[in-house]
Amino acid sequence: MNGEREIKDATIKLAVGISALAAMTATSVQARDANALSDLVGARAGQAEMGVTQRGFTYINGNVGKHNTKHAYWWNRDSKQCVHIVTRDGRYTSITDASKRDCNQGEGGSDVAAAVGVVAGAALLGALLGGHKKHHHDDQRHHDNDAREAQYERGYSDGLHNVSYHNYDRSDDYADGYGAGVDQRRANTDYHHGHGGYDRKAKFKDLIGDRGPRARSELSNRGFTRVDRFGDDDTRYSVMWRSQSRQCIQVTIADSRVYDIRDIGRHPKCS
Repeated sequence: MNGEREIKDATIKLAVGISALAAMTATSVQARDANALSDLVGARAGQAEMGVTQRGFTYINGNVGKHNTKHAYWWNRDSKQCVHIVTRDGRYTSITDASKRDCNQGEGGSDVAAAVGVVAGAALLGALLGGHKKHHHDDQRHHDNDAREAQYERGYSDGLHNVSYHNYDRSDDYADGYGAGVDQRRANTDYHHGHGGYDRKAKFKDLIGDRGPRARSELSNRGFTRVDRFGDDDTRYSVMWRSQSRQCIQVTIADSRVYDIRDIGRHPKCS
């Protein structure tokens, strides 16, 4: 009997030891996986994507953000890891951990559904669960409280889809989400010049960052004529008009480079 008990105890200890070792191994793999892409920060996005896929990650989704950034979310099926990659000026500028929710893996989905189920219809609920990413929050994190996150989601969806502001709970989270949704909508449609009709519009946003003389020359090639200018030696402004498409733009040049170009719609000399 003693011998059988000793064998049984030894078997249990071995099983516990194997389980602990497996858990430690899994944790170790997860920890390594969280930093597995850090060496790609600073690399050109086109070249770095191959390195991301070779390390087991699959692209899930992405969108355009503020300040000329692009955001992408990649999922590693083996390690169940989601990462958030930010690209600016064609290079990876940061790679950080993200939640499973950001990779559409449903983390916390049932809790969110419970929180908003009382007030949301099926169509709205679908929009909420497929909503914003962590980078849409100012602090780069989702709310831990599901009710607050649901309010933020509803506001974000309303702002993104340009529907009326409807903060019936007077929630700060809805207000913050609505503002983030509006910002994302503007970033997503930054290519649009704000005019309708059938006339083709000339591009100009791609010249931001170029040296002033080159940008002015290129704008002239695209049909723009300077109709006004003002400013000082540090910062100069030029108003340029393109009659074919009725585009009136303002070019801001600082430190000899184009700091900003925007369609200002109307100007006394744009006609």
